[in-house]
Amino acid sequence: MTATNKPSLGSPHDLRARVEELGAAREQVLEGPSAAATERQRAKGKLTVRQRLELLFDAGSFREVEGFRRHRAFGFGLEDRRPYSDGVVTGWGTVYGRKVFAYAHDFRIFGGSLGEAHAEKIHKVMDLAETAGAPLVALSDGAGARIQEGVTALAGYGGIFRRNVKASGVIPQISVMLGPCAGGATYSPALTDFVFMVRGIAQMYITGPDVVRSVTGEEISHEDLGGADVHAAVSGAAGFVYDTEDDCLAEVRHLLSMLPANNRELPPVVVPSDDPARRCPALLDLVPGDPNQAYDMRTVIEEIIDDGDLFEVHASWAQNVICGFARMAGHVVGIVANQPASFAGVLDIHASEKAARFVQTCDAFSIPLVTLVDVPGFLPGRSQEHGGIIRHGAKLLYAYCNATVPRVQLVVRKAYGGAYIVMDSRSIGADVSFAWPSNEIAVMGADGAANIVFRREIEHAADPDAAREHLVKEYVRELMHPFYAAERGLVDDVIDPADTRLVLIDALEMLRAKHSELPARKHGNPPS
Repeated sequence: MTATNKPSLGSPHDLRARVEELGAAREQVLEGPSAAATERQRAKGKLTVRQRLELLFDAGSFREVEGFRRHRAFGFGLEDRRPYSDGVVTGWGTVYGRKVFAYAHDFRIFGGSLGEAHAEKIHKVMDLAETAGAPLVALSDGAGARIQEGVTALAGYGGIFRRNVKASGVIPQISVMLGPCAGGATYSPALTDFVFMVRGIAQMYITGPDVVRSVTGEEISHEDLGGADVHAAVSGAAGFVYDTEDDCLAEVRHLLSMLPANNRELPPVVVPSDDPARRCPALLDLVPGDPNQAYDMRTVIEEIIDDGDLFEVHASWAQNVICGFARMAGHVVGIVANQPASFAGVLDIHASEKAARFVQTCDAFSIPLVTLVDVPGFLPGRSQEHGGIIRHGAKLLYAYCNATVPRVQLVVRKAYGGAYIVMDSRSIGADVSFAWPSNEIAVMGADGAANIVFRREIEHAADPDAAREHLVKEYVRELMHPFYAAERGLVDDVIDPADTRLVLIDALEMLRAKHSELPARKHGNPPS
């Protein structure tokens, strides 16, 4: 609706006529700018803003606020284009019966670009979400700052970023990328807890292909520069990627069903359909006895959690560590596990960052942590050292040490060196630690240790190879047997793998009322 296309007003005393006019105006709000604009949106393979909100929220639950808001800007023809909503729909509704707030860009109006009124609407719904203590979902499909409004648009982004940070760790914040997101606008999703993207229609980048070409001469497409798969597998900026908007928004709903409304509540509990006392004899065959033989840790996780349902975060990035949400006996837990099927499960820069962020998220929202350990150490090499493995590895160490939620560790097989400590060992605060009889907890592998400890004996032996083999066995017998750590109180029990599910559930139940406080301080100073 333009400035010259206003509804005709009836008598100020004729309430019925005014109600009819209200209905007509609201119909215009819901329909959007024009049928042609809607067709252009669909031609790009994208849903309209209202269709997206219908997929996100329970049927009929969405309550819009400031639907009649219009901008007040002048110049560049803006005074003649003043559509309702100003390109963003804001409000609240329910997801599985629980309150959730949202704002959703409408690309049909000014390309979903952010101007002063547009930003004020987002600020308001963000403030409401924090006040009400409910999650906030951003459905992003916008062309960035509205250039015609100048610096006021940039100030609008500043207000969003400030609120993102203020709400961090207070309410869950989820960004769903359903279109372009460029420049400074990308920092809002980067500040939120989870980022979803849809292949083919969503991109994020600070500078687009045209700027890249003009500055560096490099030719690159929108998808190759900032598409969904790039951010899922290379940059780590996206935690979840899907082929369709329907699938994406269904999984956003699923994630919301596992998160608490805010940091003062516990995650929702469901009646388990999977017997908490179920034994897992299949685990005896899933993990090879040879510590150097690879296997898929996901099969172990799926065996011990409820119904094998793991909601994995960053599944395509830093695949040598697995992070995800699951339920055990109906209660939500966060799973962190080394993945021997990828780089032998070593910790490197990206894996450390991925796991650290996940641990912090779980701790912020009172989600207990279960850590499955099968780690040969940190990845050696110049690229890792020069890339800052010390700093990045310390992020994971800091996250675990700072976490006050219930923490349970299970050593499945290898647990060597500093990586063993970092993977939530008893020494850094795990509440309880268990190990399978296959555990090898040591400073390093037996071969490497024997080469150092018995170097002279091996060098002076008549048969160095035979001497090395004998001394390796001696080292294993003395320092790496299954009960070595248990004898020294570093693990609480060595358990039958078939009892893993029951043992972990009992431990988590014991810790359900855990209360732990950190020292009084403004905030910590984690590694950069």
